[in-house]
Amino acid sequence: MSNIFLILIIPTILIAVYAQMRVSSVYKKNARIASRGRITGREAAEAVMAKAGIRDVEIVKIRGHLTDHYDPAHKRLALSEENYSGISLAALGVSAHEAGHAIQHKVGYGALKARMTLIPITQISSKLLPMVIFGGFFFGGMGGIFIEIGIVCYFILTVFHLITLPVEFDASRRAKVELVGLGILSRDEMPGVNQTLNAAALTYVAAFLSSLMHLIWLVLLRGRN
Repeated sequence: MSNIFLILIIPTILIAVYAQMRVSSVYKKNARIASRGRITGREAAEAVMAKAGIRDVEIVKIRGHLTDHYDPAHKRLALSEENYSGISLAALGVSAHEAGHAIQHKVGYGALKARMTLIPITQISSKLLPMVIFGGFFFGGMGGIFIEIGIVCYFILTVFHLITLPVEFDASRRAKVELVGLGILSRDEMPGVNQTLNAAALTYVAAFLSSLMHLIWLVLLRGRN
């Protein structure tokens, strides 16, 4: 199965590495380009949500690089320090994207609801995988029960990452429309935003492909045992 492993897994690792390098370089590039309107990421997120009638979501500043996220359970939009106070094209794109998730939550976007439902079992699956790997190593090269558990875990992760794709793509679409519609950015400033959000989207595609290829590999491995 070594050849199959190389064919299925190695390419996904390379794609994941490229995706991380791409998002890092594109973000860094567009973080140096200030928007003409000089609006901060926080102000942009607030404006996008206000346009949708959302006034009960707290916007908070958090530490870390690209740690931005929307927490639907607590109605909290968290922006990294560089995006919260930043006025760059990258900062506005990321901030508006997270506001897009808040809009999805408000309108009951189906894919977001499905993703929220899967989060608890996905977290359990992620925690089980290291034990499956170590168990397979110590008890016979991923044989028997460890393969079965691995298949279940990767199936859950694959479904989760698949559902995540439309959630992220839709949030970016909403962000791009509102940034121009609200006059936060001019159309000629949008290429920087598009580059940033498209690069970020590639990381989600890479995560889906990685889970899918690992799932296929384990299914094939089970067939050989």
